Amino acid sequence: MYAFTFERPASLADAQRAAQAGGTKVLAGGQTLLASMKLRLANPEKLVDLGGIAELSGIRREGNALVIGAMTRHADVAASKDVQSAIPALAELAGGIGDRQVRAMGTIGGSLANNDPSACYPAGVLALNGTIQTTKRKIPADQFFTGMFTTALEDGELITSVIIPAAKKAAYIKFKQPASRFALIGVCVAQTDSGVRVAITGGGSGVFRHAGLEQALAKSFTPEAAAAVKIDAGELSADLHASAAYRANLISVLTQRAVRQALG
Repeated sequence: MYAFTFERPASLADAQRAAQAGGTKVLAGGQTLLASMKLRLANPEKLVDLGGIAELSGIRREGNALVIGAMTRHADVAASKDVQSAIPALAELAGGIGDRQVRAMGTIGGSLANNDPSACYPAGVLALNGTIQTTKRKIPADQFFTGMFTTALEDGELITSVIIPAAKKAAYIKFKQPASRFALIGVCVAQTDSGVRVAITGGGSGVFRHAGLEQALAKSFTPEAAAAVKIDAGELSADLHASAAYRANLISVLTQRAVRQALG
């Protein structure tokens, strides 16, 4: 690692002031940032740790939605009775992220802000039609994820919470890359008040919705309807772990399984 200064503010206002400085990176769990710093792929002049801000953690219900603080750990989302009751698919998603150590340190806000193209939370929040609350505004999930490791967040803008409405039916299933436990492909399917939404992670430069699967499942929410949709491998990624054609087949298979699981 290179030398850097470290701050751990106790309030959101102090964190906002600290985050404005040039060369600053915000620490919201550190599962990606610290590893990048150890490899000297990132060289921030200052780290601002959000872990000491109590108001950024916790889960509560507001009407038909869950409000999850940005610094809420994956393990806490997985164990929450409110999440298990309102959106069990989200609790299962959180419980399948990484390993026990990652779930004990990683946060939902950190995952969304990082927007790894194979991360689980972006698929869940996008499929469930969530909204990202920041220090400046509310950003619908459809507008938040803009590309590989990029989001609609502006410099110095911090995620404070994520608002996720309860779905009528939902499920998330991923095929894990064995070493990293990231999704080789992950599919989240949800029947929401705004219709059927299908979000896919691990297939390209970032999380995306699949219009063909959504249209088919809107007509018939069945595994057979999903199986009838041809998945185009042309825009999917290929690497040493899987070809684009293999990923396309995984999307089809996992969507069918997710629908079956959502139906119970």
